[in-house]
Amino acid sequence: MAETIHTLAITGMTCGCCSGRVTRALLATPGVLNAMISHEDHSGNILASTDVKVSQLIQAVKSAGFDATA
Repeated sequence: MAETIHTLAITGMTCGCCSGRVTRALLATPGVLNAMISHEDHSGNILASTDVKVSQLIQAVKSAGFDATA
C-alpha cells in the first residue's frame, strides 16, 4: 500500500484536548494511519494511504468542530 503525508492548517484549536479531538476524528477515517496534530502550530501532519482524499481529511476535522485547509 502506498502512503503519503498530508499537511493541513487547522483553525480554532486552543488546547491539547482540541488537538486530541482532531486526532481521534482523523484516525477514525478509513485509510488514515497516523495523525500528528499541534494546537500550538495550528497544523496537522496526517499519514494516509494514497487513496484518501484531502477533502475526506478536511471533513473529519470539521466533524470534530474545527476548520481546515490544505
